[in-house]
Formats: sequence, C-alpha cells, structure tokens
Amino acid sequence: MGQLFSIILIGIALSMDTFSLSLSVGMFNVSNKKALELSLIVGVMHFIMPFIGMILGDKLVQLFELKSGILLGIILIFIAIQMLIDVIKHEEEKFNLTLMGMFLFALGVSIDSFSVGIGIKAITNSKYLAMSIFSLCSFLFTLGGIIIGKYANKILGTYANIIGIVILLVLGVIHLI
Repeated sequence: MGQLFSIILIGIALSMDTFSLSLSVGMFNVSNKKALELSLIVGVMHFIMPFIGMILGDKLVQLFELKSGILLGIILIFIAIQMLIDVIKHEEEKFNLTLMGMFLFALGVSIDSFSVGIGIKAITNSKYLAMSIFSLCSFLFTLGGIIIGKYANKILGTYANIIGIVILLVLGVIHLI
C-alpha cells in the first residue's frame, strides 16, 4: 500500500509542470477536442519516457540531463511565440495548437519522467502499473489545467492571453539559463 502511495505521489510530482503550462494553453480558449488530444498525447508520453528510461538506463542520462532544460526552454518559447502571433492577428480567439506543437509540448513536459524510468526498478516491481499511474496523472493534470485556464480566460479576457504568453516566455528563458 505504501509503495502504491509513493508511485501516486511521484505521478503527481511529474505532472505539476504540465499542469502549470496547461493553464497557459487553456487561456487561449483551446477547443475541447484539442484539449483532449493534447492531454492524451501528454499522458502517452508520460508512459513512453519512463519506459525508454527503464530500457536505456544510465547510458543516456547524462545526455538528457544536460539538454532537457534547454530543449524544454526552446519548446516553451516556441509555443509562446505561436500564441503571441495568434493574439496579434486577432483573427480568432482560439489558439491553434498543431499536432507537432502538441507533441513538442508533451515531450517537453515528460522529459523529467525519463530519469524516473531509470530508477523505476528501485521504486517498484510493478513497473508498468507505475508508468500507467504516471500517464493517468499527467493526462488528468493536463486536462484540468486547460479547463481551469479556459475559465481564467473568460474572467480575465485578453489579459489572460498575455499572462499565458509571459508565463511561457519566463519559464522558457529560465530553462535556457
């Protein structure tokens, strides 16, 4: 029972960054279909990345630890620029997140779960259950963040869009440093 509780806590911890970034994405009134697609992709990536970490182990950890922050920073800045372009155009209120954008977002927020995969054998013998819990947590946190972000957008309007862009840019720059 204690092991399951620990796995759930790890899943929640791995999902916190996707929650905060999903708030920003939700502020752009993403369609329900796009919100579900993004949440599913993030959930799948939070299963795949620990699985890859479990298989590849220590050989790649140095490469990923060195470059994961930079990669995440570039992805966040890219998404912020795309959002800024949508705000400037004023063509539509919805942020059009492409499949590639969703994949990059999911990769950026799931890279930390790669290192968890390396040590997953020390955490539990139920590796696939643990990865499923990580996946479910990240799916729910992504969807929840987008939904809360949508409500914030209704309350704050254009200011919510600007706040979302600023959050992504600041986080992107922090990860580049």
